[in-house]
Amino acid sequence: MADTVRVDAWLWAVRIYKTRSAATTACRAGHVRVNGERVKAAQAVRPGDELRVRIAGFDRILVVRQTIAKRVGAAVAATALEDRTPARDPAPVIAQRDRGAGRPTKRERRDIDRLRGR
Repeated sequence: MADTVRVDAWLWAVRIYKTRSAATTACRAGHVRVNGERVKAAQAVRPGDELRVRIAGFDRILVVRQTIAKRVGAAVAATALEDRTPARDPAPVIAQRDRGAGRPTKRERRDIDRLRGR
């Protein structure tokens, strides 16, 4: 295997992005950082590099263990990276009405709005 590989190809190969063009677009938009620096898609990564990838508004912290340039199975892809992303707090649970309970009353609607922060 190669000693270095393009960052967009590696992100695609380890299944962070579904397509290589999506990985390239993320690099262009500045959503990918290697060792704290914003990078272009052609930036080379090597084992030991730390990547911060912004996906859906949250950063994933990944460490390159193995460089792979071609898409591989999920089991092999999992061995090529180390995920150091801290656990996120679970989303708050909003009270839900029973299905088929009919339209909420004015009081229930105000309570629901208050829970949602409106």
